[in-house]
Amino acid sequence: MIRTQTDTKEGKYIYGIIRSDTAKEYGRVGIGEREDLVYTINYKDIGAIVSRSPVVQYQARRAELIAHEKVLEEAMKYFTILPVRFSTITESDDDSSIVKILERDYKKFCDLLESIKGKKELGVKVIAQSEEIFYKYILEKNEDIRILKEKIQKLPADKAQFHLMKIGEMVSVALNREKEILKNIILDKLKPLSEDVKINDNYGDMMILNSAYLVKNERESEFDIAVKELDSINSDILKFKYFGVLPPYNFVNLVINLEGA
Repeated sequence: MIRTQTDTKEGKYIYGIIRSDTAKEYGRVGIGEREDLVYTINYKDIGAIVSRSPVVQYQARRAELIAHEKVLEEAMKYFTILPVRFSTITESDDDSSIVKILERDYKKFCDLLESIKGKKELGVKVIAQSEEIFYKYILEKNEDIRILKEKIQKLPADKAQFHLMKIGEMVSVALNREKEILKNIILDKLKPLSEDVKINDNYGDMMILNSAYLVKNERESEFDIAVKELDSINSDILKFKYFGVLPPYNFVNLVINLEGA
């Protein structure tokens, strides 16, 4: 991690906000290497999950991100949780600074907690089984490309160059078209089962969909079945990666104002 200042000032690292009026400890699993105690500071019927921490800017490295996420995942076993932005640290080590934040933003926190009450985030990523399999699928669905490819195979190399460029353009267009078709088929199946959907950026040409869904607890099993059905129907060309249950990062972007805390 990179320090933002040269002293060793202590603050409180905030992981998330929960609906709870009872103090609770989560063990010495705080972010960083000191194994600080993670616990709840309460105000009325809400609480902040915190640990002591140097006032530093943690890098978004694997170890630090996992430590942050593990605290949230443990708390989710008991409470609805609002995940707070990574590396949110007060400049005061006094618990009263957290109480001030909870008191000041009480209504905002309550409204956000109510908006995700009884819901969970589930993630679905869909990628092609392989480049070779997906291009074969495209050729089978696009006769014009297949015919041109067969024609080129009979031409001398010096006369085939132009047609090879043409095929490349046609395959690129067909690839994007088929990815969009498959993406919409999946979304048409899953969106009605969720309260909200977030489509994230794809990475790599072979990714079809990178999505997150806010699903009511009572519809989780129905959502599970729908994902399994989609996976089964498309297993010859696609791989489904199904993630859950996750803190609702995609649906709550909680940035806490630390001024005066």
